[in-house]
Amino acid sequence: MASSSQTSSSSLPSSSAPQWKHDVFLSFRGEDTRKGIVSSLYHELKTRGIQTFMDDQGLQQGMPISPSLLTAIEESRCAVVLLSPNYASSTWCLDELAKILQCSEAKKTLLLPIFYNVDPSHVRHQKGSFAEAFTKHEERYRQGNDDAEKVNKWRAALTQVANLSGLDSNKFGSDRELVQRIVELVRRDVRPISIMSSSNFEAFESTRKAMKELMEALEDDEVAAIGVYGMGGVGKTTMVKHVGAQAQKMGLFDRVIMAVVSQTPDTRNIQGALADLLGLTLVQESDIGRADRLQTEILGRKKILIILDDIWKTLDLSSIGIPSYNYLQIRKSKLLFTTRRSNVCHTMGSQAKIHLNILSEDDAWNLFLKKARRSFQKSSPFYEVARKVARECAGLPVALIAVARALGDKDFKDWKLAARQLEMSQPANLDEEKDVFKCIKLSYDYLDSDDAKSCFLLCCLFPEDYDIRVEDLMSYGFGTGLFRHVNSTIEYARVRAHSVTRYLKASCLLLDGTKEGYVRMHDVIRDMAISIALSVDGHASLVKTNCHLKDWSMDADEGYSAISLIESNTCKLPNKLVCSKLQILLLQKNDGIREISKTFFQSPNDLRVLDLRKTGISSLPPSFSLLARLQALHLDDCESIIDISLLGKLKKLEILSMRHCDSIKKFPKEIGNLTNLRMLDLTGTRFKTVPSQVISRLYRLEVLYMRCYFGKWGCKAAGGCLCFLCKNASFDELIGLPSLNTLQVSVCGAERLPQNVEVNPNWDRFCIIMEGYGTDICRIYDYDEGFPHRFSRTLITVETMNNLPDWFISVVTERTDYLWYRGRHGLTNLLEEHDCGRLHGLKYLCIESSEYVEVLLNTITWTRVSNEPVFENLEELEFSGDGLEELCVGELPPGSLRNLKKLMMGMCPCLVKPLLPSKLLHRLESLEELCCSLMKEMKYVFGFEGHEPQHVVLTRLRMISLESMDSLINIWDGPAPSGIFQSLKIISLVNCRKLEYLFTSDVARCLLQLEDVVVQNCFSLDRIIEASEEIESNRIVLPQLKNLVLKDLPKLTRLSSTSSSTIDIEIECPTLERLYVSACPQLSIPASGFNSSNEHSLFNWGYSDTLRSSIEAVSYRSHFPPSMSARLLLALLRTTLISTKRAPVTWPVACFAVMVLCLMVFWHVG
Repeated sequence: MASSSQTSSSSLPSSSAPQWKHDVFLSFRGEDTRKGIVSSLYHELKTRGIQTFMDDQGLQQGMPISPSLLTAIEESRCAVVLLSPNYASSTWCLDELAKILQCSEAKKTLLLPIFYNVDPSHVRHQKGSFAEAFTKHEERYRQGNDDAEKVNKWRAALTQVANLSGLDSNKFGSDRELVQRIVELVRRDVRPISIMSSSNFEAFESTRKAMKELMEALEDDEVAAIGVYGMGGVGKTTMVKHVGAQAQKMGLFDRVIMAVVSQTPDTRNIQGALADLLGLTLVQESDIGRADRLQTEILGRKKILIILDDIWKTLDLSSIGIPSYNYLQIRKSKLLFTTRRSNVCHTMGSQAKIHLNILSEDDAWNLFLKKARRSFQKSSPFYEVARKVARECAGLPVALIAVARALGDKDFKDWKLAARQLEMSQPANLDEEKDVFKCIKLSYDYLDSDDAKSCFLLCCLFPEDYDIRVEDLMSYGFGTGLFRHVNSTIEYARVRAHSVTRYLKASCLLLDGTKEGYVRMHDVIRDMAISIALSVDGHASLVKTNCHLKDWSMDADEGYSAISLIESNTCKLPNKLVCSKLQILLLQKNDGIREISKTFFQSPNDLRVLDLRKTGISSLPPSFSLLARLQALHLDDCESIIDISLLGKLKKLEILSMRHCDSIKKFPKEIGNLTNLRMLDLTGTRFKTVPSQVISRLYRLEVLYMRCYFGKWGCKAAGGCLCFLCKNASFDELIGLPSLNTLQVSVCGAERLPQNVEVNPNWDRFCIIMEGYGTDICRIYDYDEGFPHRFSRTLITVETMNNLPDWFISVVTERTDYLWYRGRHGLTNLLEEHDCGRLHGLKYLCIESSEYVEVLLNTITWTRVSNEPVFENLEELEFSGDGLEELCVGELPPGSLRNLKKLMMGMCPCLVKPLLPSKLLHRLESLEELCCSLMKEMKYVFGFEGHEPQHVVLTRLRMISLESMDSLINIWDGPAPSGIFQSLKIISLVNCRKLEYLFTSDVARCLLQLEDVVVQNCFSLDRIIEASEEIESNRIVLPQLKNLVLKDLPKLTRLSSTSSSTIDIEIECPTLERLYVSACPQLSIPASGFNSSNEHSLFNWGYSDTLRSSIEAVSYRSHFPPSMSARLLLALLRTTLISTKRAPVTWPVACFAVMVLCLMVFWHVG
């Protein structure tokens, strides 16, 4: 275990860097969670490259917790504890919890409690099922004092853990949503997010000069605060992000964290952004408490670069939680900030002040040409006009890019007009920003549609650096008349909104958001957009977002068409809204707004869009009925709202969103009056009843999102009356909506569906969740942003196809592209399901927790007669199930599975035979990725017995990942076909305990595309390549191998075995970039047995993107075997000498390298 040096200052906490074996230890009660959330969580963590320890064997009743399990807890960086109803009934779980708590306190590691289907107070005070469990424990251990003390220790551990900040499953819409949040929190702790340098960063003369000065300041131990100043749009943010990423890569800093400050600093947002990048969760309520926690975290670490972007005035760093410059210097950390004003560098006390100047004329011209994507002949008039246009951009990259994109495909006449407009433009009251304004205004003017211009202006209503949801732009735009044509639909508006935002991004007026379905706006362009809006008739906007407005005065609001107070900390609204021309009012994310005045809305008014999401209102004011023209209303996450009876007055309302309004328990019957409603979103609501004859009145409804806690639809009996106590609307009401084309809905079992329908519904997009009784339907799957980007027709079910009515087969299953069988679905043979459900169009199939499937694809028991292909369009197959013994028996019809690209198999303890036998391999002509885990009895993955050697298979397979395959002795069985694995790029093997080698030499010669190899915790593996019986050459070339990771391989002695002719096999890796060897004490690499032309880079301990999901970030303190070749040791010594400022190399290795170097020099001189 390597420790960092201690500081002499007693007032500062010390930090250490323990060497963890696991990232996460999962503690759970198997009977409650093993086949549900735990399985999903484990696979999601594994997919993200997070090494997770999960004891999947379990213990017999009464057995003590094993030493290996205790060791695993000690060697885990963090622990996730799933506190389920039966957790406390297991003494093993309670012992585990006490140990986890002890390690967490001692090592200051993350302990994340998950209250899964339990009340946190029941855990804290041992009530409910926890009380019952402890009653039994106390009866059992009543006799001995030591045992009684153990019970008290368990109680204390539960109380202490329940007092930690955790996650309550009842506050999440689905298990998937909960899993994603857990992974997000864990990832921040074990794989902290880092700022990313822009992939298209370009360094010009002015940029290079500033970068050189900045890097010198970052390397100067006497400098703790650096200010970078320059005009808006000159590229400060892009440059500091790039330099920050480079500095981290060089080892100057362990962490680079960043937050945007802006003109209206929000302390909590700044604290949150910095904490996220540190992997820290701030649970404190007060700003002071959060600042104290953040400061403690920063002082507890070393070598952190803190970037504060876009400071406009002096900032009180202590109120955020940033330590003083003296303390930063002691901890080898620094503050770097950007500003448009040079005097801010002085008032902030920066010890280095760096000016980023505008681009030179030549650099500006080159950038302009590149972004315009055209060239000009110097002798032509066009050239002179283009140069004039570029000069008018004043050397500002943001202006150059926007104008170049706007004019790129225009003709000479347009260019001349643009040059004249830029030359004559004289915007008022913008001082130094006038050049940017006129350039952005020109780009705006050249947008090709009113939709694009209006959408651009809509984006400036959101706070700075805000992720703008395209779905919100669609809603706001549709409400004000955008994205429409004659007889336009919601689907047309959605497609149009996405098309327009793509066009604005291509015009360099918008940026990509941090996740799919979102966009962002550069702060300079946003400022210009607000100014443009003021100058365009009918678009004047009041924007006071992300500030401390507290009270909103109505002075001079009369002329605005849009008012945005998003995240403005507004607590009190005026008594009257005096703004007759107002069309858009955005008040979301102001939880201090508890009520709206009875007279707030006035008549006449033109309000079309009202967003009140995440406010604290409990009811709608009487004046709400005056909103006769309102077309889009958002009440999402209004957790206190109860009375919405006035909704029925909004006759023109077309979009209504009430996501996660938890307080409303009954479907509002007033909604039935909204006969113009086009879109209704009730995701995550907790309705217990839905009255009949309400939904059926919404005859214009096109989109219904009702993936919520309600699924007990009534059903018409044979006589036409409602059964199921006639309390709820029948499913027929949904089927009878003539315009409905998009549906998300939950259904408690197939018996809730009508057996026959008069006319099949026309659902173009759907997500139907069909679950049995006693299941929390809403916890199944989360579609928080609508539909997955690839799959728009989803069925999640516990029902087999033969239980579904014929009309449902025709409308849903036959058109489904994403199918997920979960829980006790009764599936026995997937081929029968295919025929019954007519699943020809299926692209993704997930079968979870299948207990009854012994053979997934069984042609022997298949009743079909024809030889037509099955699952011919399937691209991804994921399976987990205890009962599976074989994947496929018999031979599938030709063309079956021909498009399968990804196969994921996990938790199949009964599968012994090869997963992919020879007959099945012939069908998998498109297979690209294979992932297998927790298949403890399987000895081979591929079965080549009986395979004709000349028949080439798996020609597209590029990735193999095998994990926790305890009995695996070889990757394939039988003679390998010629050309096998010719496209393989990545192979990762983890915890394959009986595997002795990876490839035979004849197969290794086929690995011409192999780039990344990861082998870890394979305790029997003693060589990488095994010599074939007949060997043509002793030389193996892996021409594309870039990364080789060998970790925890105690028996590994060499990279290759000796051939039968005793000739040593020589391995050549001409492009090897990174070699990582750890805990391989017997490894010997002779000088003649391993060659790379890139020895100078073998010790660059970064890792490529392709390995991010397979290995952990490696340390400079890695151990290398003393028998490495002299050539490699010279490379190591060279790296050691270069890297001494950044990280030490272990002393024995360095000494040995020096010895070898001295011997070589002595021999050379001699």
